[in-house]
Amino acid sequence: MYSIYGLRLESDRAIPGLAHVIDTGSPDTRVWLSTDPFCSVPDDRVEERHADRTVWRSPDAQWLRIQFSDGTRFTIRADGTDIWSTWSDPMTLEDAAVYLLGPVLGLVLRLKGFTCLHASAIAVGDRAIALLGPAGAGKSTTAAAFARLGHVVLSEDVVALTDCGCDFMVRPGYPTIRLWPASVQMLFQSPDALPPMTPTWHKRRLDLAEHGYGFQSKPLPLAAIYLLGDRLIDAVAPSISAVPGREALMALLGNTYASYAADARMQATDFDVLRRVVATIPVRRVNPHIDASYLSRLCEVIVQDFESVVR
Repeated sequence: MYSIYGLRLESDRAIPGLAHVIDTGSPDTRVWLSTDPFCSVPDDRVEERHADRTVWRSPDAQWLRIQFSDGTRFTIRADGTDIWSTWSDPMTLEDAAVYLLGPVLGLVLRLKGFTCLHASAIAVGDRAIALLGPAGAGKSTTAAAFARLGHVVLSEDVVALTDCGCDFMVRPGYPTIRLWPASVQMLFQSPDALPPMTPTWHKRRLDLAEHGYGFQSKPLPLAAIYLLGDRLIDAVAPSISAVPGREALMALLGNTYASYAADARMQATDFDVLRRVVATIPVRRVNPHIDASYLSRLCEVIVQDFESVVR
């Protein structure tokens, strides 16, 4: 049994990047690696095509399929209880696991009714802050910089929220941060300082457990959200400012995870949850300095601002 994003996973093969946990409960999701009983089912009605993936849905809406540009394919039961996967050479189990632990489980969480943000989350004391932004905004790089300063990481890339009514809990991911070589260069002075995710991927893997960094395995309440904005060159950077409610809501809605596959039900859930998030939790815009040597200062400024806001 495995635990990730608050889900209990049962798999027919070991999942690279995850450690087994002792749990006698029933699995929330079952995973079959390298098999797909639906492979012969005709693909009806292409839902949406993207640069790196195509999504189909069965005519009876009982399952959906994602095929990535390299041919790796996942079929997911519509209630998120089962996942099947197949791939072809030169792709490997490790490559499939990268998809599984990110975009596929992110979609499964959405299917199960959870709102997920395209963000990273770290702990400050006994509360969580989310670092939010589109691809390339620096979420993972900033989370890794926080880890190097001794902060505990909850999740990277996918921040899944449990709606508790008055509070919103961040569900822990798994102890790995994925970084582009340029980010590894910024943090460790060499693009090759960390091992690649797989032999076929350019991204590098920062193993939080292996390197002695902190990973938070229990949920924490979300206490603030920081939108990573444009990088500045002037002396005031990094700088932080408040984001008005309507603008904050639009930013969060625009950075939900797996939005490409969101149906009307998911969109309605997101709107209700995130409307209440921005009404109760401060949303702040942070503009980092363009110079990578300011990364540690960026983390310090965020923590100082967070402590001031929640105080």
